[in-house]
Formats: sequence, structure tokens, C-alpha cells
Amino acid sequence: MGLLSDVGEGPVALDTSVFIYFIEENPKYLRLVAPVFEAIAAGELAAATSSLTLLEVLVVPFRSGNTVLVDRYEALLTSSPGLSLIDLDLYCLRVAAQVRATTRAKTPDAIQTAAALVAGCPVLLANDDRFPRLPGLRVLHLDDYLPPES
Repeated sequence: MGLLSDVGEGPVALDTSVFIYFIEENPKYLRLVAPVFEAIAAGELAAATSSLTLLEVLVVPFRSGNTVLVDRYEALLTSSPGLSLIDLDLYCLRVAAQVRATTRAKTPDAIQTAAALVAGCPVLLANDDRFPRLPGLRVLHLDDYLPPES
């Protein structure tokens, strides 16, 4: 069908890469992720991500002194209606520890997975295959939605 169809009614958890592809207008992935952000902005789809995402997306812009990009990321992640930034509170960190303990996921992936679970997201949109498979959480990979190369 298509990415939005597979995401369903939401809420959907978004991994860091999804934000990078959107804000930095990655030519390979923008046509996939833009409709997701349009649906979020239109109030048609609820989304969530962990506050770790903010840390991860700001490193390169801070390193290069790109304050415009810092501001764009901060505005998207902290002021977008329909997008919840899940704090790394004690509960979320405990869930992340349980994810790591049972799946051996790396800490960032366990945190993103825990945020998805805490936010009640049945789907996590990402672009790597390191995310653990857990009951009740489908992981969708952007690469699976790219057209075949000719």
C-alpha cells in the first residue's frame, strides 16, 4: 500500500533519522517522510519521539555553528502540535532498561523503543534494522518503501 497506510491511525513513534531526513530535505527520503509530517501538522496523525532525539539532531548543527538549523530542529521537536516529546523520566528509563535486558538493544535504540511504548505507539518509524522486535510494536523501515532502483 504505502507508508502512511502502514503507519495507520497512530500514534506513531519517530526515530531520529526521520527528523533529519525531513528537516535537511534528504533527496532520497523526503518524499516518504514529508507526508508523515504533513499529516501530523494537519492533526490527522499523532506522533511521539523521545527527548533523546533532540540531543541527537542538535549535535552536528552545534558542531558546525549552524544556529538556523538548531532553531528549526528545536521548533519542530518542541512546538509542533501533534508531536509529543517523551521525557526520559524514571519510568521511561526503566522501560528502556527492560528493553535492553531482554533484547540486547543498544541504549539509544532501547530509549527510542521505550518512548514508543510509553507513548502507546503501535508503530515505530525508523530506518535501521537494529530496533528490537517486541509484541505490540511494529517497526517500519523507510528503505522498505523506496521504489526499486532501475
